[in-house]
Parts: sequence; structure tokens; C-alpha cells
Amino acid sequence: MPLFRYYPSNPKNLDPEMEKKIFFHSLLFPALFVLLLWIVKIVELTSGLSFVEFGIFPRHINGLQGILFSPFIHSDFSHLISNSLPFFILGFMLIYFYRRISYRIFFLLYILSGISTWFMGREAWHIGASGVVYALAAFHFVSGVIRSDVRLLTLSAIVVFLYGGLVWGLLPIRPEISWEGHLSGAIFGVLLAFYYRKYTVRREKFDWEDEPDEEDEDDNETITFSNEKYSDSFKSESTNSTL
Repeated sequence: MPLFRYYPSNPKNLDPEMEKKIFFHSLLFPALFVLLLWIVKIVELTSGLSFVEFGIFPRHINGLQGILFSPFIHSDFSHLISNSLPFFILGFMLIYFYRRISYRIFFLLYILSGISTWFMGREAWHIGASGVVYALAAFHFVSGVIRSDVRLLTLSAIVVFLYGGLVWGLLPIRPEISWEGHLSGAIFGVLLAFYYRKYTVRREKFDWEDEPDEEDEDDNETITFSNEKYSDSFKSESTNSTL
């Protein structure tokens, strides 16, 4: 499929139509996922039911279903809103930059973080998409550092500055927060970033990346000037010789 083989990073040979397709394709999945989160919460409230028991209950058979369903269940709208925006942004980034393997990465992060929470979590109901958010955030940050890619490093910095508070969610500070789910997601985000480190986000260098720094230009001028002086003195001694 051309969409999964095209990488839009070369600023010289962009395909406008393909660019649009990639952009909207990258928006579609995270938008639908977030929409589903809101639908589940609205249904829960309007029906007067509680979906908490569809969450993860560690080391209990009836808690295994939460590996699939817990990210769709939130305690209140504040909890839901806090997960919706970061999930949308991080999900968009994943599909936009890693299209060919993006859904595989998402599935692995989703399932592995849930399984890990089931094994290591406290005996309580663990709900919410924050474990997946932590997994995506960790994957993007570590992947950007490993690749030393200007774009990915920039996006990683944005993740850190906008969601720097995520770090505190990894610690058992507040008993009502599933820090085990957060930690599980972050661990597998890091592991998958290293596992897929050889996957190349292809691009050609921008022109400004090849431009020498001003200091380098000054050094080159100094070296050239010195060589010219040396050349003149050398010629004065032996007019038959050239550099």
C-alpha cells in the first residue's frame, strides 16, 4: 500500500496528495479511539451502570478481561479528559512517523502494559487509558533520543514539557492512581523503542543541517589565510614549486 511506503520528510520532493492522505490517515485512528472512550463514559452515565468491574483486577481470573477493556473505562470526566488529549497527540505521532509498523507497536503496547499490570498491580480495580498513554510517551521519547532525529527529538521535547507531570504518576504517591499501570506502560514503551530502533524513519537532510556553523567558517577562513601566507613564503624561496 503506497501510504505505508511513503515518508513525507524530504522537503524537496513532496507529494501534496499523499501528504494529505497521510495526515488524515494519522488522525483517524486516535480520533476514533478517543471518540469510543467518550461514548463508553456517556453510556455508563446515562444507563446508571458502572463498568469498573471490566477493569483489571490483578492476579484474579475475572480481572483478565480488563487487559482488553480497562483503557475504555474512566472514573469521571476529569479522568477521561486528562487521557484524551495526550492519547490523541501521541497516537497521531505514532501513525504518522511509523505507519508501516504503527498498529503493531500500538497493539503490543496496549496488550503488554495490561498484562504487566495484571501481574504486578495491587488487588484493586485498575481502569483508564493512562497506561497506554505512558507507553506511547515513553516510546516516543526514547525512540527520538536513540535515533537522534531532529523531528523526533523535537516532538520528544514537546512530550516532556507538556506532559512532564507524567513522571510523578510512576511513583506510588496517591493511592487512588494506578502507578503500576503507568509504570508497566512506560517500561514496555522503552523496551519497544529499543526493539524497533533499527526501523528507519527515512528522510533526506534539510539544507540547513549541512550548513557549517559560523565558528567553523571562521576556522576555515583562518586556515585558508595561513596557507596563503605559507604559500607566498614558499614561492619566494623556490619559484619552481607550487602547493
